Amino acid sequence: MDASEQLEIETRIVGVLKSIFDPEIPVNIYDLGLIYSLSVDNDNIAHILMTLTAPNCPMADQMMEEIRYKVGGTRGVKDVDLKLTFSPPWDRNMLSDEAKLELGFL
Repeated sequence: MDASEQLEIETRIVGVLKSIFDPEIPVNIYDLGLIYSLSVDNDNIAHILMTLTAPNCPMADQMMEEIRYKVGGTRGVKDVDLKLTFSPPWDRNMLSDEAKLELGFL
């Protein structure tokens, strides 16, 4: 896969992630800053490192399942390697400007 194809797939994945919302905050997980890294390897496996707004989020399993399902169904993606981390812990500084505006922080 060449770099432009990889970028195209990653851009589609970002679009998918922007359609998934945190159950407690009315902002998508991408603009919330929950996605720490995203890459697609030469085997078309999407590698996503993410966090949650709180380690004890009761909706974590459902949200991660939704991510696996939707990203896995994205054109050009064969499989999803989704990892959860709490280092560094999420905080409001990770919000995109769009999210800050939407939540009234700007």
